[in-house]
Amino acid sequence: MLYERWREIANKYRDEVALTDAAHGEEWTFARLAAEAERDGVAGPVVFPQGRNFVLTMLRGWRLGRLICPLETGQARPVFKELPEGCVHLKMTSATTGEARTVAFTASQLAADADNIVETMGLRRDWPNLGVISLAHSYGFSSLVLPLVLHGVPLILSEALLPETVKRATAQAQSITLAAVPALWRAWHEAGAIPDADKLKLAISAGAPLSVGLEQAVFASRGVKIHNFYGSTECGGIAYDGSSTPRADIACIGAPMKNVNVSIGDGGCLQIRGAAVGQTYWPEPAANLVNSCFQTNDLAEIDDGNVYIRGRAGDQINVAGRKLSPESIEAMLLTHPEVKDCLVFGIPSADNERSESIVACIAGSKSVNRESLRQFLLEKTPAWQIPREWVFVKSLEANQRGKLSRAEWRRKFLEAQGKGTLSEFP
Repeated sequence: MLYERWREIANKYRDEVALTDAAHGEEWTFARLAAEAERDGVAGPVVFPQGRNFVLTMLRGWRLGRLICPLETGQARPVFKELPEGCVHLKMTSATTGEARTVAFTASQLAADADNIVETMGLRRDWPNLGVISLAHSYGFSSLVLPLVLHGVPLILSEALLPETVKRATAQAQSITLAAVPALWRAWHEAGAIPDADKLKLAISAGAPLSVGLEQAVFASRGVKIHNFYGSTECGGIAYDGSSTPRADIACIGAPMKNVNVSIGDGGCLQIRGAAVGQTYWPEPAANLVNSCFQTNDLAEIDDGNVYIRGRAGDQINVAGRKLSPESIEAMLLTHPEVKDCLVFGIPSADNERSESIVACIAGSKSVNRESLRQFLLEKTPAWQIPREWVFVKSLEANQRGKLSRAEWRRKFLEAQGKGTLSEFP
């Protein structure tokens, strides 16, 4: 199904540029890419696209009916004793809240996700995608790779993420679509590398919450509205902020994607149904992903057609029996003019009656300090919600997928605390 659809796209747009490698100055028309996909084979029942030849390796795998499992460059290949029947694709989860898992998809589920994204976002063939995010991650695969091969939306690949590199890459097309993560948008904004709205026709951010302050600042300086996109490896795109002006509430992630049904399920968590929901976790199925329904861990509300995320059920901090979402504290801290980024989590408290203590990791200006932030929060929230521990860092490093792992930062903090080296953290 997928390879046949690709062949139709390649024939329809055969003489037009499909793929540009900006780093190496090479480009492929749809006809050339299709011809290359017909040459040579790929070994083994599972194909692992990665690196510069990602798209070509995937297409050759499709042609031969192989199972596709994208990997980051240098990532070790997983070993599968058995393969899921009727499935064509395996995605690795981002492991921000625990161990990485593998999700199996059928061809129709992959195609449905691509169709939903193209229709909801309004991706256009005359606005090529500038690819700066990982093609192996669900976000990059569904937003960049599948629109190219199933809808004919051209892709310009730029390996380096430096502001000057992005400037050069954007010069290769009259109009572009740029999908990135919040950390990149911030770095480009601070370096003045984001193109004006007459060049950057569509700006998208996913992978982590997009700061409202950053969204507003980019809009004010460049006239570019960054659209927040929310999805999950297990089900693809979920919601998209299609508004033309910046949001006022970071908790608002936008309206449900086309053809995606959202509801509030068990424990107040968001539940997703639709044709793009994955088949199963592999090789160990789980009850939260079955029968075209995915039960997330995201606490949510639906109001006036928009979805609001209120934190993760597993991340809630227990302070003397009262539950607190770390995202709510982060949202308040991010409104402080001297805070660029922050991450909040809970750790076991030395005070048994308190259960957990709140830790805030802050990346901001040199003038920002613990007491000023405490007073800032006290004007907005009860004293019991104020962090007990404060750590100031130059930056909060995200992983390759642009995500901050709360579990990983908690682990590093507890290790440093145990060794008495918090002054050197992280």
